[in-house]
Amino acid sequence: MQSHLAKFIATASSIDASNANGNGSHNEDALVVVSGVSPDLDLDDEPIQRSQKTDPDLGRRVAQFLIEKGVATPQIETGLDDAEKRTIIARNFAEIMRALGLDLSDDSLADTPRRVAQMYVDEIFYGLDWRNFPKCTTVENKMGYSSMVIERNINVQSNCEHHFVIIDGRAHVAYIPKKKVLGLSKINRVVEYFAKRPQIQERLTEQIFYALSYILETEDIAVLIHAKHYCVKSRGVEDVNSDTVTSKLGGVFLTNSATRSEFMRAVNSIAAA
Repeated sequence: MQSHLAKFIATASSIDASNANGNGSHNEDALVVVSGVSPDLDLDDEPIQRSQKTDPDLGRRVAQFLIEKGVATPQIETGLDDAEKRTIIARNFAEIMRALGLDLSDDSLADTPRRVAQMYVDEIFYGLDWRNFPKCTTVENKMGYSSMVIERNINVQSNCEHHFVIIDGRAHVAYIPKKKVLGLSKINRVVEYFAKRPQIQERLTEQIFYALSYILETEDIAVLIHAKHYCVKSRGVEDVNSDTVTSKLGGVFLTNSATRSEFMRAVNSIAAA
């Protein structure tokens, strides 16, 4: 049976195809400009501008690959465009604030529902849309490079899907090239893309691993994330000292202890420095 996310991908793909020659096309050098598109939603005076270096086709294929691997984020198709999402979120967040007893007529609170809606759709949860998947430029490994490539200390800022509070940490990603070499900044962009959605750290680690394995056509990949969860730090047990470490190792990182140790030494040297 086709999953909700698979149906979403199929539906959105048909919409993209029908708009291929219109405004639905993506320009690598274009900017996403968020502006007031609904009379019910006046956004901040300063619009958000985010580089639109995306590859929707690759995003669709990666999303399908994650479904096959069983690590896709649980999603349903809403049929809503971004403007409609902002309007609905703003209206409902206003109700949450009123239920908490906040006075939305106060000038400090009046625009909060709109700001939250804009933040959710255009900033911290933009990774829910596979059409925002980053363009990942690879080149043929003509030089025959066969040693480890490590991108360390990649910023991770996400939100816990259980409480919608911050996950804050660092990711370390390594791979051993076979046929392809990936532009280094693309690893950072892949990490950021999957972080920009409600997450649990275990799934985030898996999604980064499988996306890179699909793009690079190899399982010789290692992903390690250590992060603080504010659902632990700021509520519940309120433990400000603990952090969470997750990892996903494939190929020689899993089967070869020397390769695995080399990766861990490179990661641990950051803490020792």
